[in-house]
Amino acid sequence: MRMTLDERVRSAVAALLYATGESQTELACALGVSQAQVSRRQSGTAAWSLADCDAVAAHYGIDPLDLLAGPTRATETLPAQRRRVPGRVVRPAAAPDGGVR
Repeated sequence: MRMTLDERVRSAVAALLYATGESQTELACALGVSQAQVSRRQSGTAAWSLADCDAVAAHYGIDPLDLLAGPTRATETLPAQRRRVPGRVVRPAAAPDGGVR
């Protein structure tokens, strides 16, 4: 069964989050949206817009068409310096007030 474009984008974003070790909160911060908005898009409650896809691709340093192609293509084109390093501790993003998100 073929995946829809929405499913491909959600799967690609999930694969990129995993491959980089980033959290939804970190991605949301980079995109200038809330973690809840990323969560809604990832659950399928809301859709990733083309502008969102462009921003996600830019954040990860990949071409937007590679993001739209799905998780395999998106992670294959992910720059090596963006990949998670095994054993590296990923620290939560700091909130503007100095707290942890």
